[in-house]
Amino acid sequence: MPEIGQPAPPFSLPADDGTTVSLAGLHGRPVVLYFYPRDDTPGCTIEACDFRDHNQAWADDLDAVVLGVSADGAAAHQRFRKKYGLNFVLLTDADKEVMRSYGAFGAKVMYGKQIMGIIRSTFLIDAQGVLVKAWPKVAVKGHAEAVQAALQQLKR
Repeated sequence: MPEIGQPAPPFSLPADDGTTVSLAGLHGRPVVLYFYPRDDTPGCTIEACDFRDHNQAWADDLDAVVLGVSADGAAAHQRFRKKYGLNFVLLTDADKEVMRSYGAFGAKVMYGKQIMGIIRSTFLIDAQGVLVKAWPKVAVKGHAEAVQAALQQLKR
């Protein structure tokens, strides 16, 4: 996992809307970068909908950008966004290189067995591209509120 206070690992990933999104292209705006295992699964849906419900206020009040990242392709992302009215872009990290650079892919326990997989994680990157907060191994309930509190600290 990258260190707090250091530049966030750079990325450039395909988005579900056909564009490519890079961290460098978002310079000047805080970024909420979250990694999740799979589109349209229970925990991932709750998390995405919580971010959806906060996103407009974060954009309006804090000029923040929310980006969700999984290994799912654009078609799955598009269905997921449409089904739940998600108001932010979903990125595809098919080779999981960006996930690895953020420590969001690795060994985890699922149903009592250790497997390799995507670790639900969120990272807050400030407007200068510096990692200011990390939530490894996210518990979905209340997570969006914790992210909001951290975003508000950036505004001060």
